[in-house]
Amino acid sequence: MITGERSLRLETRTIPTPISISVEARAALERLIGTDGVPLNGLFELPAHDDVAGWGKVKAAVDANYARLLAAASDMPEATVATTRFDGALVHVATPADVIASDAVYLELHGGALVFGGGDACRHGARVQADQLGVTVWSIDYRLPPEHRYPAALDDCLAVYRAAQERHPARRIVVGGRSAGGNLAAAMLLRARDEGLSMPAALVLLSPEVDLTESGDSFTVNAGVDVMLPGSLMANNLLYAGGVDLAHPYLSPLFGDLTGFPPTLLLTGTRDLFLSNTVRMHRRLLAAQVPAELHVFEAMPHGGFGGTPEDRDAAREVTRFVHDRLSRI
Repeated sequence: MITGERSLRLETRTIPTPISISVEARAALERLIGTDGVPLNGLFELPAHDDVAGWGKVKAAVDANYARLLAAASDMPEATVATTRFDGALVHVATPADVIASDAVYLELHGGALVFGGGDACRHGARVQADQLGVTVWSIDYRLPPEHRYPAALDDCLAVYRAAQERHPARRIVVGGRSAGGNLAAAMLLRARDEGLSMPAALVLLSPEVDLTESGDSFTVNAGVDVMLPGSLMANNLLYAGGVDLAHPYLSPLFGDLTGFPPTLLLTGTRDLFLSNTVRMHRRLLAAQVPAELHVFEAMPHGGFGGTPEDRDAAREVTRFVHDRLSRI
C-alpha cells in the first residue's frame, strides 16, 4: 500500500456503540466485542498463504462450526433444493414455494473470503436467497483453495453463467454476490463480456471484495472497527491468486473496464472494512455510465448485523431491485 509523506496520527480512543441504530443492531455489535474491547474475530490468526496444511485445518474447523450452527437453527428456509452440475461446476438449485417469475434465475455467488463458504453453507444460502427473492436461485458451489486456486472458481462461475444463458434469455438472469462472491460476480461479467457473452438484467454486489490489493482507505480506517472482519484478508487473497498479480481485473475487478455492465445495486455499511471497495466500485460504474445505486447502512459491519431491522431493510432493497429489473421485459 502506497502512503504519503504524512500520515494522520490518532491517540488511542474508545469507539462507543452508536445510539443511531436499532437496539438489535447495537446488541449484535456488542456480542462480537470482548470484555477488553477487542473484536473477538480479531483473535483468530490465519495461516500464511503458502501453508496448505494450515489452511486445510482452518477450513475443516469453519465447516464444523457451520454444521453446528445449522443443526441448532430453529427456523429453516422453505425453498426446496437440488444439486446438479453444469459443465462440471457444482450448483445448488433452490426453488421457492411461491415463484414470482418462473422463467427467471438468480445466480448466487457465495461469500467466504475466497476460501470458505462452500458445501452445506452454499446449499443453505441458496434456499435462504430463494425464499427472499421468490425466484429460482442457482448457487454456485465453486472450487476453493488451497486445492483449487485461481482461475478454478472463476472458471466454474463462467461455466454456470453459460449454462444459464443456454436456458434463459440474458434479460431474465440476475447475478449477485456477497463479499468474495461479489469479487467473482464482477470478475465473471468482465470475462463473460470479453468472451462475447451477453450481460444479465442486473448485478447485485453486497460488500464486494473487488480489490484484492486492499488499496482503499477503509482497509486502514475501519481496521479493528469492523467487528465482523477486523483486519486484512491478504493471506487469503495470495492463497487464492496463486502467484498471479492481484491487480489483474479478473482478480480485482475494480480495476477493470466496466463499460457495458448491467444496472447494479451495491450495499455496504459505515463500519465495513470493504466500504472503500463498494464506494469506489460505485464511482467506477458511474464513470462507465452504468446505472448504479449505492446503499450505505449506519454502523453496519461487513456482512451485516445478522437479522436486525437494518438487515431486513437491506434485504428489501435487494428484493425490490431484483424484481424491478426482472419486470422490464
